[in-house]
Amino acid sequence: MKKIFLIILIALISSLSALAQESGGVKGRIRSMQGSILTDVKVTLNQDDKNIKTTNTDKRGEFQFNGLKAGKYSFTFTKSGFVQGTLNNVEIKKNKIRDLGDKLALDIDQGTLVIIEGSVFNEDGRSIYGAIIDIARVYENGSTKKLKTISSSESGQFTFRFTEGTATF
Repeated sequence: MKKIFLIILIALISSLSALAQESGGVKGRIRSMQGSILTDVKVTLNQDDKNIKTTNTDKRGEFQFNGLKAGKYSFTFTKSGFVQGTLNNVEIKKNKIRDLGDKLALDIDQGTLVIIEGSVFNEDGRSIYGAIIDIARVYENGSTKKLKTISSSESGQFTFRFTEGTATF
């Protein structure tokens, strides 16, 4: 009885390892267009317009899918505050891990930006070109942290853009 169980167990393990060798995988890293690593990006793997698997990028902006049948796949990348990204017709081969590298980048969704605009004028009401404008974040305890410094345009205008969120400036 023990011999039969052992033979069945060996056959099962052999068939599972053969199946694992017939599958492939894919990995990659996602960053912003400005170059920073993006964590917690939802990565959805699609084939023939069906969602196959979903994962999120880790603290290094990396993701990986294993156990994929050979074929062509598409990817959708979503993260709040960023434009959705897609990558189509990625071929996965059996016994290979396809490395997409770190060239996958998402752009900031302009609709989710906090935009602070203004103009600088002198006492005569004329615009001031080249005025230095500092902006700082004000925290609940009253402390501040300088974020950016820019100069006003020829018409005295300035614009600061920040990713979405609640803050006092």
